Amino acid sequence: MHPTVKAGRIAGAVYLSMVITGPFSLIYVPSKLIVHGNATATAANILAHATMFRFGIVAGLFGQIIFICLAVALYRLLGDVDKIWARMMFGFVLVAAAVGFVIELNNLGALILFRGGEFLSVFDKAQLDALGMLFIRLHGQGNMIAEIFWGLWLFPFGLLVFRSGFLPRWIGVWLMINCFGYLVLFITALFFPAYNDKAFLYLQPVLFGELAIMLWLLIKGAKVTPSAAARAQLKTA
Repeated sequence: MHPTVKAGRIAGAVYLSMVITGPFSLIYVPSKLIVHGNATATAANILAHATMFRFGIVAGLFGQIIFICLAVALYRLLGDVDKIWARMMFGFVLVAAAVGFVIELNNLGALILFRGGEFLSVFDKAQLDALGMLFIRLHGQGNMIAEIFWGLWLFPFGLLVFRSGFLPRWIGVWLMINCFGYLVLFITALFFPAYNDKAFLYLQPVLFGELAIMLWLLIKGAKVTPSAAARAQLKTA
């Protein structure tokens, strides 16, 4: 297997692993445990299913590690296309991962408050539940900030795909559009939160750009032209 094809398949496999951790921590666990506007019910759910909540935290942390590994794999694949854009892509991923690591502290803080303890005895149960719900909300706001970088890294990524010559240009364009989709979601969540769910629904076709490149890398790998293959053989000769 040509090294470029192999690098593409590895990047696709790493990308696929994010499909497991991301939806579990960002969608499944919150949908099962968090009751919007009801701190008491949320606290009861989290205490009753503390293991699931902890697994959500672990999945969130591992998701950031996988994200960094994906950036490394993509840098190996696309670094020679344009070093500056490749470094910019990698830098945006590192910032997004850093934000992701930090915001998981909010979920840990919420769990501590919901469980209570001797040093928290100055607060009554209702106050602890309200403070825990505040930390849950802060976690959600942190994800909103992370959306900026979830979008920004896709522009250099898409540009590198477009210029590569061994990946479809149309996917590169889609990824660059996908970048602005996340930025629209951030602006909507910040200024028009009542329309956030509708914006997410309407932007689904735009946000599927990442799914397209993941499936392409996983199934097709990277298409190596005969001239590129000949140059690789000369280098190894």
